[in-house]
Formats: sequence, structure tokens, C-alpha cells
Amino acid sequence: MPAMSLQFFAASAQTKVSENTPIQLPARYFELLESGVAIVEKRLETDPTASLVSLESQPGWTHFPNAILIPAVLYSKSHALNKHFGDQRMLELAKKIGDFLVKEQEQGNYSKRGDSDWDTYMWLEAYRILEPKLGEERKQRWKKVLLEELQLLEPKLLKRINYPWYNAPFIITSPNHYSIYASALLVAGHVFHKPEWIEMSTKVLHRFCVKEQAADGYWGEHSQAGPTTGYDFLTLTQIALYWEYSKDPAALAALRRSTDFHKYFTYPDGTPVETINDRNRFWGISMWGQFGFSNFADGRRYAAFLASHFPYNGDLSSYGGNMQSFGRIAQNVLYYHEGKTALIPQDKPNYAHAMKIPAGIRKTGPWVTTYSGIIAPGVSQNNFFLDRQANFSVFNEHTGLIISGANSKRQPELATFTEITPTGSIHMPVSSYFNMAETADTLALAYNVFFATLSVPKPSADQLKFTINTTYKLDSAVSFMNIQLMLIAGKKLETAAGRKIILRDEIIDWGDAELGGWIKHNGWTLMIPTGMHLSWPVLPFDPYKNRPEKELSRAIGRLYVPLKNEDQKFEFDIKVN
Repeated sequence: MPAMSLQFFAASAQTKVSENTPIQLPARYFELLESGVAIVEKRLETDPTASLVSLESQPGWTHFPNAILIPAVLYSKSHALNKHFGDQRMLELAKKIGDFLVKEQEQGNYSKRGDSDWDTYMWLEAYRILEPKLGEERKQRWKKVLLEELQLLEPKLLKRINYPWYNAPFIITSPNHYSIYASALLVAGHVFHKPEWIEMSTKVLHRFCVKEQAADGYWGEHSQAGPTTGYDFLTLTQIALYWEYSKDPAALAALRRSTDFHKYFTYPDGTPVETINDRNRFWGISMWGQFGFSNFADGRRYAAFLASHFPYNGDLSSYGGNMQSFGRIAQNVLYYHEGKTALIPQDKPNYAHAMKIPAGIRKTGPWVTTYSGIIAPGVSQNNFFLDRQANFSVFNEHTGLIISGANSKRQPELATFTEITPTGSIHMPVSSYFNMAETADTLALAYNVFFATLSVPKPSADQLKFTINTTYKLDSAVSFMNIQLMLIAGKKLETAAGRKIILRDEIIDWGDAELGGWIKHNGWTLMIPTGMHLSWPVLPFDPYKNRPEKELSRAIGRLYVPLKNEDQKFEFDIKVN
């Protein structure tokens, strides 16, 4: 799933369908599916000789086979809000896509694509719900290809089934992938009457519910020590499927914990909190697994909240138009449980939630602060896992993210604190303390020669203050404090010293003379202590390319100060203009 820039969402508060009218499900799903199917129809009509490669070469069209489930669901789902129930045009479109996939698979173009098993599941669901309408010849062609693809998953599932943990350091792949192998074979076992697939998949998915899920409700990709928030939506989708087919009480309990985790750690714009995520700095609004939330009243409201912020603008090159999202919307329609709704944290003026690990989140009016004192097991050589080196974020409903708590890799300059001693350097804390209280939240982070204490008192409607104290314990070190500012390319930046510029790709490296005590940008003003420096643009690490980002839209500003080998106090004040 492509992860989107948080700057995009900070600048796109208007992507709600309506500020005053609550979104209703599944009505919003049907509305989106109608838009999606129209785009698919148009593309196939415009380019009737397209191949899978050419279709997927355009932005938003990767995982094209997901498209098959859109018309299949619209044709087969009996619902008062579905205008296309029984629509032969939808049936013919689904058949056309399925026949196309058969041809591509027979030519060797299907399986060599990354994560083709994700697409196979979607195709399997389309086969399941359309089987009586396919005709015997087409049914057998589809079945043959589906079984060939699904059989590829069986050895992958069996090889790891008794490994100590289902996380990346043990199973090589990620938990979300492994759970997808299992759920695809579970559904296929029911569709194609293969009890051995049901048995092995049940063993794996039950274990995901009772052993692999952390007490805080997430499935850690690297370890249970902390979440991988974006990809957690993928894993919960497979547990939700498992519940639909097994009715295992452990699955429903796992979904309850997962719903609680996600509803708390989602910003008011629908994006997942980045501060606790160890794989992605950026992630968009996920349409994966919302039917799993719909088993609960608050979960139905949470799903509607996410759907209301889904930033689809009619263009498949935008995040909200990608084929995976539309496929998952179709899956949501298949399994969604309608019923009463209940308030979620985002509906309330204030809420706070502390995890069992040292991390938490607090909403006070328009402000949301998040904290992470998670201690990582160590620096992973795997480029897909970031170093847990950032610890604090500030979000405002009017401006979006102001201070990012996103992690990075091979970039200690983006760590909240760094230190270099004669024996080495570190940029992740060795110990932490976290406490949430009505008067102030406190996060303390210890390093080799000093520790730092962050204190955030209760903010007012338009002002948030925080203080960072550094306390030296012994010896000396070359140390820095770094704050990641969400600066947006193309927007104006002003300082108290009279600097006014539009942020471009020109390098900025300013100190007191250029800053003068405050920075103004994107509707907020940050008062800063003396001695701070600001650099722009800083391009953070891209785990998918194993190198720094290249797009200026992903750049951030680094606000930093060298620490003295003595106790210091830094006071910050953010005001919304």
C-alpha cells in the first residue's frame, strides 16, 4: 500500500465529504465503488489491447486485479443503496477482467508481480460470489488458474507454521504477508472444499489472535515491543476474515483490541499516528479491514470516520484513487455489519490514552500530542524497519501536523536526541519514563551521559507550550536535540528576524540572526529559545528505495541545537494564527 505524505493531508482538510453531515455506511462505500467502476470501464474501453504491465504502469493502477471485485460486488450485493444490484453490465465487466487475468497468468505475467497473492484473494472473492453466473467453461478456467496461484502459498505457510514468532526477524517476510497467505488459503479452502487448507490456516490465524497480538492491540512487524501502525491495518483485515469464516471467539476479542488501538492512534484527519510506527514515516487513510471494526458500535463509527476523510478526488493518480483502496472498499461492502454506532475519541473534545508500553496520545480541543518512549531491541539492518529515534509529535486540527514524531534510518540528525562519546554514538534512548496526567504529560529519555525530560502542560484552544530539560549524569558528549518541523514546500515561511521566503529547493541553514526567536508557517507560529538552528530541506529515508526521499513534498525542516555538558532548559510555545 503506498504511503502518502503527511503534508498532503495537512493541506487537505477539505477532503471530508461534509463537515456537518455524518457519513453513513455502507452508503459511502457504494458511492465510492460507483466512481471506481466508472474509471475502470473507461480505461478498458480506451485501451482495449492493454496488458497487465501497461495497465499497472500508470499511477494508481498497481494491483489492477483488485478491480475485479468492484463490479462483482456491485452486481451481487443486494442492498437498498446499491443501484447496480443485478446489473448485467457489472457482471460482464467482472467476467471481462477475470478472462483478462486468465490470459495474463497463462502468459506468465501475473505471478511475477510483487504481492500477486493479494490480487489472487480479490479474484477468489469475485469467483466465489459470481460462480453461479460464470458458466461452466469460464468457471473451470478461472478455477484452474486460481488453484495454481493459491497452491504457491501452501509451502510458504507450512514452512513457518511452528516458528517461535510470526514477526520479520523470524519468518523473514512480514506478519501482514504471512497472515494474508493464511486468510487466502482459508477462504479458498471453503470455496474449493480443501479441508487441509482450512486446518493449517486456522492454526496460523488463531495463533495471530492469542499469541502474536500485543496487549495494546497491534501486531508488531519487528517485535511486540511496538506497533507498525499502517501495516497493522493489513493484518487486522486477515483476522477479520478469519472471524467471518470461523466465529472463533479469540478472533472477535483480537478485533476488539485492534479497534481500540486504531481508534485511539488516529489523528482527527483520519491519518494514523506516525510517532509509534517503526516502518513508515507517512501513511494515508486506510480502507483495509474496516469491516473488522464494524463488529462493534464504536468500530462502525470509526469506519465511517475513516471513510469520510478518504481523499478521493476522481483521479486514480491521487492516493484516494488507487486500485487497492477500491478493492478493499468492495471487500468492506461484502462483510460489513450494519448496526448502531457509538462515539469514538475523535468525536470528543478531549481524550487521553496511555499504552502498556511507554507511549500515549492526548487530544485537548484542537490539539493532539503523541509520545513514544518505546525502546527498540536494537538497530535493524533491514531497511524496511526504521530506528525508533523520534519521540514526540504535535498536531492541530486547523493546521495539521506541526511537529513530526516520524522515525528514520541512517539519519541520526532526525533523532530527537543524539550523543557521540569517545566509545561510540547513539541516537535511540536506552531507557525511558512516561506518565500522563491532567496537569501535564511527562516523557523522560535516558542516554549514556545525559537524560532529557519533556513536559507538556494542558494547552489552551490556540496555544500549546512544552519544555525540554536536559540533565547531564556523567562525563561529556557531543550531543544534539532535534525537532522535525512539518514545513510545506511552496508555502511561505517567516521569522522574527524579518526573513520571508517561499519554501523551494534552496538550502536554508539559519541561526539566531535569521530566526530571531520565532518561526511562522502554515497557520502556526513557534516561539523558540535562543541557540536554535533551522535547516531545510531535509529529505528523510525511504525504506522502499533504501535511500533518502527525492520528492521535495516529503522534505521536512530540522530545528536543532547542540547541547552543552550541563543542565539546560528549552521552552517552546506554539500558537495557531
